[in-house]
Amino acid sequence: MPLRYTLRQLEYFVAVGETGSIAAASQQVNVSSPSISAGISQLEDELGVKLFVRYHAQGLTPTLAGRKLLDHAQTVLRQAAALRDLAGDLSGSIRGPLAIGCLSTFAQIVLPGLRRSFVEQHGEVRISQVEADQAELFSLLRQAKIDLALSYDLDLPADLLFFPIVALPPLVAISEDHPLAELSEVLVQQLAPYPMVLLDLPLSSDYFLSFFAKAGLRANIAERTRDMAVMRSLVANGFGYSIVNVRPLHDVAPDGKPMRFIPLTGRPRPMTLGLMMGKGTERTRLHRAFISHARDWIETQSSQLLGTDP
Repeated sequence: MPLRYTLRQLEYFVAVGETGSIAAASQQVNVSSPSISAGISQLEDELGVKLFVRYHAQGLTPTLAGRKLLDHAQTVLRQAAALRDLAGDLSGSIRGPLAIGCLSTFAQIVLPGLRRSFVEQHGEVRISQVEADQAELFSLLRQAKIDLALSYDLDLPADLLFFPIVALPPLVAISEDHPLAELSEVLVQQLAPYPMVLLDLPLSSDYFLSFFAKAGLRANIAERTRDMAVMRSLVANGFGYSIVNVRPLHDVAPDGKPMRFIPLTGRPRPMTLGLMMGKGTERTRLHRAFISHARDWIETQSSQLLGTDP
């Protein structure tokens, strides 16, 4: 018997299964809700099983058959995408979907402009993005939920490849009226007695605190936050200094208060920004093109966007 369901119907099925509602799936795949409802009904008729149960307060929940078929549908869509990528490689074109992850601390600075510059050159590429911390990026790569990730060379596991792009030395973020604000560079020995606002992200916090541990000191942590913007406002309002690797375009906090960024001296290890991907992942023409483009674009923009020395 010939197959009478389509990849489009499988895409609708997976979108609803992942989001739990037709409305959310409609936004995810950019198709009207009635089209998704009709596609799923047609798929249920063709397969002869009920895929979802509708609960008034909880949206759509996959049935037992729906849960089993959902895994297979996701596999079929991945294989179909791989077939399209292979066809692109064989034809010499650069096209298809590309899922990019990015470390949340600099995603807003780097990723939108990088995406725009790439799709302007390769109009048949469709990029999706996700922002996450370092540990989450590792997990997303291993699950093949993203193709590549922009991040730091921080605690890299052996099963991931890393393509370095630019080194980012640590900077001390400090308020204008801080006792150390007039210095041209700062040692951790000078920072240790003062309150610290720690950017408390997985792995990143260990990196910042390692500067003190190597000097036989302990940081005086007064505040913790996982949000870069909140950290900058706390610093600018005098709650303590912080340590970062990316300098904002303007030396002001989100609430408009001025602040300063001073190099941390004493030879602390810089972070290297680069691209990660799974070691066993096949590098298609699209992957190679994006890696090359990202290297060139970030190196060109690093002084303006990341605060590196020209």
